[in-house]
Amino acid sequence: MSEIIQLCRRAREASYALASASRATKDAALHAMAAALRANTERIVTANAKDVAAAREAGTPESTVDRLALDPGRVDAMAAGLEQLAGLVDPVGEVVRGYNLPNGLELKQVRVPFGVVGIIYEARPNVTADAAGICLKSGNAVLLRGSSSAAESNAEIIDVLRTAVVEAGLPADVIQGVPGDRAAVKELMQARGLVDVLIPRGGAGLIQTVVTESTVPVIETGVGNCHVYVDADADLDLALTILLNAKTQRPSVCNAAESLLVHAAVADEFLAKALPALAEAGVTVHGDPKVVASGKDIKSATEEDYAAEYHGLDLSAAVIDSLEDAVQHIRKYSSSHTDAIITKSQAAARRFVQAVDSAAVVVNASTRFTDGGEFGFGAEIGISTQKLHARGPMGLPEMTSTKYVVIGEGQIRT
Repeated sequence: MSEIIQLCRRAREASYALASASRATKDAALHAMAAALRANTERIVTANAKDVAAAREAGTPESTVDRLALDPGRVDAMAAGLEQLAGLVDPVGEVVRGYNLPNGLELKQVRVPFGVVGIIYEARPNVTADAAGICLKSGNAVLLRGSSSAAESNAEIIDVLRTAVVEAGLPADVIQGVPGDRAAVKELMQARGLVDVLIPRGGAGLIQTVVTESTVPVIETGVGNCHVYVDADADLDLALTILLNAKTQRPSVCNAAESLLVHAAVADEFLAKALPALAEAGVTVHGDPKVVASGKDIKSATEEDYAAEYHGLDLSAAVIDSLEDAVQHIRKYSSSHTDAIITKSQAAARRFVQAVDSAAVVVNASTRFTDGGEFGFGAEIGISTQKLHARGPMGLPEMTSTKYVVIGEGQIRT
């Protein structure tokens, strides 16, 4: 029996104990995990420094290094996310719907854990703690496969978390790291019957590989080509503030803005403010001819630019003639993650919300709010851009399935 199959079997056994654990036990484990992260901050940051040094030596872009890097503040944020999860309602056992049938049967649809969840993710070691915490609270054992670029960081975090859950009375194997090469990952993707669902988090290449090669059911998370559309009726100062936040507050994450659309009626005035402000913030703009003509050092945009998730300080930009043109542009290029409109017109906002088919549609706010923590879900498992089961930030309810409980008094079907 291979090492990966052994891991999966241990996860399956551990999942049975976790599925029947009380909320108090799971919350105690989450608090223990948070305390352990804080107590071992130096150890985790030291391990992470090795990953960061190796990444820089390999010529990794700084935007990716930022996603990889941990410091005491980020470790504390990981711990705080676990504590926030402990304060949230336990979804397991929630009655989604329930009623009595005419024949006297009592019918309930209740939330239950998936069982064993595999997470395959890139770069960001904070995902290790987030995923472990969400899976534990929702009653799922988790198999964590991070990228080789974060191997040292992930190994330390997983070891710390496993020790903490044992101290709280749960099996260590509710949290496991998946070692090995690509062949091991492929074996995980094909462990149907042992692993209930896989969730990929990362770039388009990783996600596509998992979706196409896995025999285990997959919840597809998506890349983030997020748009900010400045409408003809926008408050332009507000629009500039939102654009700069959406693009520059943390450009390496999936809810950062990658594309700017400006209505022609306000393009001259808005671009005169926005292009210098973006340049001052270090943003390289890739624009259509109208945008190029409106500023200095603007690169000409290609089809690839309009579809790109840059993960850095680059931004595609175009001037469009109507809200409907903005909708058509978004339909063509958006990754269906998050798209925003800036407008004072309620009619324009309603039309945009109705017409844009993305996991999150934002009116007069930054795209950066599409996040489990910001939505009040606690740490998220990922942002789903598919339409089956889960869409948008995936919190605790999205990490459960349901089953029907039927209670009778001797009824038989005739």
